Amino acid sequence: MAKQGRTILFQGDSITDAGRGRGEGYQSLGHGYVNLIAGRLGLDAAEPGHRFINRGVGGDRVSSLYARWNEDAIHLQPDTISILAGVNDAWRIVMRLPEGTTDRFERAYRHLLEETKEVMPHAGLVLCEPFLLPAEIRMDVWDEFRGLIDAYGQITRTLAKQYDAVFVGLQEPFNQAVTRADAEYWLHDGVHPTPAGHELIAREWIQAVQSSRLAITN
Repeated sequence: MAKQGRTILFQGDSITDAGRGRGEGYQSLGHGYVNLIAGRLGLDAAEPGHRFINRGVGGDRVSSLYARWNEDAIHLQPDTISILAGVNDAWRIVMRLPEGTTDRFERAYRHLLEETKEVMPHAGLVLCEPFLLPAEIRMDVWDEFRGLIDAYGQITRTLAKQYDAVFVGLQEPFNQAVTRADAEYWLHDGVHPTPAGHELIAREWIQAVQSSRLAITN
C-alpha cells in the first residue's frame, strides 16, 4: 500500500508570506523559502504526494498568529507546523508603537504551542530562529532591535526543547554569510531576504528537519 502524503504547514510573517497568493495551487506558496523547500522536498519525495501549505501573513506578530490559529492551522490538520516569527514583535517595541507596549513574544508563543500540543498532540513542530542584519536599519535603534531578536532567538530555542520541536538556527548562518557578501546581499533591508537569503533559510530548514524524526520521505 502506498504511503499517505503528509501536510506541512508554514506559518509566520512577511518573510514566510513572500507574496503568496490567497488561493490554492503552487501560486499560494509565494516566492520565498517555503516555495524552495516545497520544490526540493516535493521532488525528492514525490511518490506519497506531500502537501505544502503557506499561511504566512505580512506584519504578523506571534499574537497575530494565535488570533488566526483555528482557521489557519488547527482546521487544516497539518502533520507538521513550521513557525518563523519575532521580527514584528521586536519592531513594534523598538518603534514605541501601541501594539508594543508590552512584550508578549514568549507569553503568546507558549500559549500557541500549549494549545497546539493539546489539540493536535501528534503534529510535529519546527521552530525557526528570528534573525536580523544591519542593512538599512536605523543605527539609533539597531542595538535595541538586535538585542530583542537575540533574546527571541534564545526563547525560541528554549521553547523548541520544551515542546519537543525541531529548532532551525538562522542568525548564525546569516552572520557567517556576511563574511561572503554584504548584509544587503542576504537581507535587502536587514529583515526581508533576497533570493539568496531565502535559499539560505531553505537549506538550513531542510538540513535541520531532514536529520530529525520529522524528516519528509517517500
